[in-house]
Amino acid sequence: MIEVQDLRKEFRVMRHREGALGAVRNLFSREYRLVRAVDGIDFSIVRGELVGYLGPNGAGKSTTIKMLTGILVPTSGEVVVNGRVPWRERRAHVSRIGVVFGQRNALWWDLPVVESFDLLRHIYRIPADRYRSNRAQFEEILGLGEFLHTPVRSLSLGQMMRANLAAAFLHDPDIVFLDEPTIGLDVVAKERIRCFIRRVNQERGVTVILTTHDLSDVERLCRRVMMIDHGRLIYDGQLQELLARFGGERELVVDLAEPGDQVIVEGARVVSQEGARVTLAFYPAEASASDLIARLAARYRLADLSVREPQIEATVRRIYEEGLLDQARSAEDTARA
Repeated sequence: MIEVQDLRKEFRVMRHREGALGAVRNLFSREYRLVRAVDGIDFSIVRGELVGYLGPNGAGKSTTIKMLTGILVPTSGEVVVNGRVPWRERRAHVSRIGVVFGQRNALWWDLPVVESFDLLRHIYRIPADRYRSNRAQFEEILGLGEFLHTPVRSLSLGQMMRANLAAAFLHDPDIVFLDEPTIGLDVVAKERIRCFIRRVNQERGVTVILTTHDLSDVERLCRRVMMIDHGRLIYDGQLQELLARFGGERELVVDLAEPGDQVIVEGARVVSQEGARVTLAFYPAEASASDLIARLAARYRLADLSVREPQIEATVRRIYEEGLLDQARSAEDTARA
């Protein structure tokens, strides 16, 4: 569905000088510096994938998405989306994609939601029966009925986001780009939107690229994540593998059938033991939860247990702040040398 090779985007930014003399020099000479927003990234995405695209502000996420949608033209490199070069075949390209950009409204401000949907039906030339079927299903999943006849300007943030999300999928796009689709929303609205995205992806096979700072969105929806930093792709793989390598310790919480002596099990350390409840911490690279459970069951009578995963937000923060992926790559290069 998407093939990206050595993609680069550079911007010329005027260099500012402080002081009166510097301002005069800027006025007449206009010196520029080159900023590489995207610096040689490669990836491919197959049809039906739901991929999280992560990175801090200024990392190059939005610039990448704008090139994939055809809004920006790359400085160099190759991009093919659904068999088309986005900026060369823009009209055909945009007819088969859907886009939701954060809090930017794509509907008609003074019209009721249903009339905006009807306009989109004509713009995208959606067959009448297909339009009715899609609208009915989206109304049910997203709960649009309560505000379908309300002018867009009168909608709450959560209602507007749900309406824009439905609009992005109304014409049965092959691929949808979602940029911060749950920003600023309450817990109920977030879960409704996540449910909608997951269901449309699974039932219709729509390819979805999700960029977000709310990592609980990624945890609930994405198996694969790509991470970008300073314009370079620093990770592309399974979310669980990322958590296993850099997520720190997992916790195994065990309720014993009856309180006993201090619990000791190879491959884990005891964080706390209060009565019959024992909390153990372990590194996934050193021991698996199933192995620990088997060892415990062989020595103690167990009443209940649960596994606590490392928090994805803390893991991603550590990766960026401590440069863990760069350290891992350097160690691998040294080992190969």
